[in-house]
Amino acid sequence: MSVEIYGIKNCDTMKKALKWLDDQRVSYVFHDYKKEGTDAGVLKKAIAEHGWEQVINRRGTTWRNLPEDIKENMDETHALEIAQDNPSIIKRPLLLHKNTVFLGFSEAVYTEIF
Repeated sequence: MSVEIYGIKNCDTMKKALKWLDDQRVSYVFHDYKKEGTDAGVLKKAIAEHGWEQVINRRGTTWRNLPEDIKENMDETHALEIAQDNPSIIKRPLLLHKNTVFLGFSEAVYTEIF
């Protein structure tokens, strides 16, 4: 069972997700955006499955700090570019399991998946 989880190590939601995976003894590979950058293929897949509106965290500081014209003209192509340049804007965690992308952490959803 291959599980990949993408995010930023010091994010509180990431900490909860990683702890849950560890407590359930689910083996995973962690990709830290700050150290390894983003994976364009995984981002494209996430956007294709969920839409850029779900993949991009529009509640965070990174989004709020974007110029208004960029936010107003956001689409899939721009979202991918912005996410690659600013990985902090990607909703965390992004979990890839059985060729499906899951966004965010929910104990109930993770229990269902595993």
